[in-house]
Amino acid sequence: MRKRSIKNTRVNTEVQRELSNIVRNMKDPRVAPWTSVVAAQVAPDLKTCKAYISVLGDDTVQKETIQGLKSAEGYIRRELAHTLNMRNTPQIQFVLDQSIEYGVNMSKKIDEVTKNIISEGDADAE
Repeated sequence: MRKRSIKNTRVNTEVQRELSNIVRNMKDPRVAPWTSVVAAQVAPDLKTCKAYISVLGDDTVQKETIQGLKSAEGYIRRELAHTLNMRNTPQIQFVLDQSIEYGVNMSKKIDEVTKNIISEGDADAE
């Protein structure tokens, strides 16, 4: 199976959806309540999966959440096996995704620059 085949895309989407449901319903206190699964990449042989996790909070909350997810990997994999009808349940590797935080930071910087440009433009008009 090719990496970008239709089947692989469907499997990625389904794994992401089910992982989101599982993580949302976890009772582990280390996992932050504002944790979301941004993307899931299942290998073409369906043996491994990289789950990109976004956590709203500071660095310590993010590290604790990833640690909690790694320690609960067996539980998550078992729940995934129950919900998905696949021959092999992929082994999950959790990766912290910083893209949302990066986007918010860039948006703030753009707002600051445009605010300065607009205020300078008003001063020039007078």
